[in-house]
Amino acid sequence: MSSASNRRHFIKSAALGALAAPNILRAQNTPQKIRVGIVGIGGMGAGAVQASSGEEIVAFCDADWRDLGARSAAGVAKKHPKVPKFTDFREMLEKKGAEMDAVLISTPDHTHFAITMAAMQAGRHVFVQKPLAHNIWQVRTLQKAAKKYGVQTVMGNQGHCWEGIRLVREWFEAGVLGEVREVHCWTDRPLAHMGFLNPQPTASPAAEPVPEGVAWDLWQGPVAARDYNALYMPARWRGWWDYGCGGLGDIGCHCLDAPFWALRLGMPEKVEVLHQEPGALKNYTAPKSHIVYHFAARGEMPPVKIHWYEGGLLPEKLPGMEKDLPGNGMIMKGSRETLFSDGMRVQSPQLWPRERMTPIVDLLRRRPLPRSKAGEPIGELFDAIRGDIPHAGSHFDYACPLTEVVNVGVLAIRAGKSIEWDAPGMRVKDAPEFDAWIKEPVRDGWSYGEDLWQA
Repeated sequence: MSSASNRRHFIKSAALGALAAPNILRAQNTPQKIRVGIVGIGGMGAGAVQASSGEEIVAFCDADWRDLGARSAAGVAKKHPKVPKFTDFREMLEKKGAEMDAVLISTPDHTHFAITMAAMQAGRHVFVQKPLAHNIWQVRTLQKAAKKYGVQTVMGNQGHCWEGIRLVREWFEAGVLGEVREVHCWTDRPLAHMGFLNPQPTASPAAEPVPEGVAWDLWQGPVAARDYNALYMPARWRGWWDYGCGGLGDIGCHCLDAPFWALRLGMPEKVEVLHQEPGALKNYTAPKSHIVYHFAARGEMPPVKIHWYEGGLLPEKLPGMEKDLPGNGMIMKGSRETLFSDGMRVQSPQLWPRERMTPIVDLLRRRPLPRSKAGEPIGELFDAIRGDIPHAGSHFDYACPLTEVVNVGVLAIRAGKSIEWDAPGMRVKDAPEFDAWIKEPVRDGWSYGEDLWQA
């Protein structure tokens, strides 16, 4: 066996939980660097490059090589002039894949699935930005693929690594909150934030010349071809349903993470659209929406309603709150106590009013759950590959169901009407018109994972 093959054998064995490989690496006292390929290195991808600074970066890949500043792909690549650059992830995997242990994916939502599937089929561990995929069929296929290919996986919902989400679950499991039947989560998206247009578009964008450095056809990936316009890219795609998943897709895997994990929610039975201000275009997300997820009882835990607000809509302030609610946050109402968290991810949860914490401070300070050593998803992935932990916290067996919950809500927002979700059948009850959104058609050359559904 060659030294390169031997090394790959060690890292793969560690990822699958074997004891020998990590012991050998530690005994040598020379922990080997993990070799990564990074697809999508501009914008959010710049964070993936930074998180890999202690490892060996084998290749960069991006469909937009315009020099648009320090956080554009070209700007990031300038700091790493020796790293080979690619435009097509398939070419990157073909030419450099044998030198990679992991692939980090930070492209727009609509291309997550194809790139992740190609990387896993090549036996590479994967990090994928949230949401994992653009539709529910893709999400379920990724979960099947992770099992088949035996790779380590993680989604980029950073809050799942943090202290705050552990406190929420610990307090709930300790009985501090009592029975939780109602949760409120909200975001200021899609108003005037990265990835959304403000004001919203009122007409379909006209054709513009494709700029030099943009592989427009490749950027569109599996989606039906349309003419280029600067209103789609590089950072304006989130509100277009063909490419993004709206405000809920952008922030839902962050804000819904704590209630989904702590309350062991599973799939919703129904999503109600209580309020929506529709936009001018059907293929662009509505500017404001308020929906309610309905989750059934789980064992001794009662049914739960989760209210989701976006576009500046907010729940009522809690009694005694003097300041306005923040742009993003969560309120979890229990029969004993109410929990409040400021921000799209749970950082510093508190009981409300805060004075309620004083008599039970010793209970609140208990830490029965293990903490994340890395403190962020890519670091957890690297720890899992080395065998230091069994898997990352937001691995696909967790992240895929969480993303499905988000995508079910996206169906309701996109349609502007309430739906009943048949999770076992992967369909909206009595509404076959949703089928083309649950499993979206793809262009030739972009089909992955069909074999995983064959009996």
